[in-house]
Amino acid sequence: MNSVTSRLPGGDRPTSRTRLFGSLCTLVFLVNLGRLIYAPLLEPLRDVFGVGPAAVGLLATLAWVGSTLPRLPTGYLLTKYPRHTIVLWSGIIMTGSSIVAAASVSLEMLYVGALLMGVASGVYFVSANPLVSELFPERVGRMIGIHGIAAQFAAVIAPAFVGIVLAITLWPLAGWRVIFLAIGFVSLCSTVVFYVLAKRATLPDAGAADRNLRAALLANWRLIVTAVALVGFIGLVWNGVFNLYATYLVDSKGLSDGVALTLLTVMFATGLPAFWIMGSLADRLPFIPLLLAITAAFAGTLYALTIVQSLAGVIAVSAIMGFVIHSLFPVSDTYVLASLSDAHRGSAYAIFSATMMPLHAVGPFAVGWLVEQGLTFDEVFRGLVVGLVLTIVGFIVLFSLGAVPSDSSESNQS
Repeated sequence: MNSVTSRLPGGDRPTSRTRLFGSLCTLVFLVNLGRLIYAPLLEPLRDVFGVGPAAVGLLATLAWVGSTLPRLPTGYLLTKYPRHTIVLWSGIIMTGSSIVAAASVSLEMLYVGALLMGVASGVYFVSANPLVSELFPERVGRMIGIHGIAAQFAAVIAPAFVGIVLAITLWPLAGWRVIFLAIGFVSLCSTVVFYVLAKRATLPDAGAADRNLRAALLANWRLIVTAVALVGFIGLVWNGVFNLYATYLVDSKGLSDGVALTLLTVMFATGLPAFWIMGSLADRLPFIPLLLAITAAFAGTLYALTIVQSLAGVIAVSAIMGFVIHSLFPVSDTYVLASLSDAHRGSAYAIFSATMMPLHAVGPFAVGWLVEQGLTFDEVFRGLVVGLVLTIVGFIVLFSLGAVPSDSSESNQS
């Protein structure tokens, strides 16, 4: 694991970085909530604007497109500005886009709000993850894991948050507008707090030499390609599964809509401890074997899902799958961030992130298209399991031959 340069003069107390990290956890919760809030709002907004499923569904799509678009440009900005400055911009974008969404008088205006809320999340993740790794260079995995818990908590509570706000009839304006105003107000407050804490803290200078996006790619292409190959396909599979999970449970397992949505929430909830546990393990165990073990466990749970028929079995598999797949994210981020040198961390991570997002976005379309061609969900999932197994076998062979970058000394060869 590469040691991150992180100067901490005697006058700066470690608690200043801990407080700054706390503000980052608040911001990551908000930007992820902004990216996810549209899914549970689709049906209410469909009634508000009197449009069809495709028109309102574009809101959720735009939020994810927005999260993808700025990742590489943000990498370039990180070569010009400090990490904390870009994080601050993401908070400003989230505040402004939430206000745009709340003030929308047409679906088109809401489209703009959704896209910009997605942009805020993309800018945030690319700039904040390297900052977290540099704030705590001796425990990168653990802190990335805690940071991930805050983001995952947004996924768990988003449906309940929407349901509670919409159930209250005493608001002076429409409930959906209250939701966006609340996100905007808390984002504004959190951004101000982050600004104040960043001014008071002595921030790491590890990214001072990170000034060339092209140089970062040339110096770290083996690591980037390896990381994308390791987690790109499994991420594609996971996105395809969870986006259509409720539909799958209703069509293939005969469950009700309510039970199916509850099990989807269970999947996200069991991901919370995964970030903490696996983030800590990522600081102690070899990256490649750990990532391959996670991939194997996910393949096993996905195959088991196609076999079990009882409700108890589906609940158990859903819970285990949620834990397993969310273990992937802190480990893969730690693998990339801890393996990169100070001179390339922000830029190379941005390239990795920008490459990953489009691959993941293909998942729901790919699974849906295969089902529309006449395959059953179970047949599609078993085919994806075969692909995961082939990925594992391929990497075991490459790893045994020493062809896979597994630490900083290997990954930073040009």
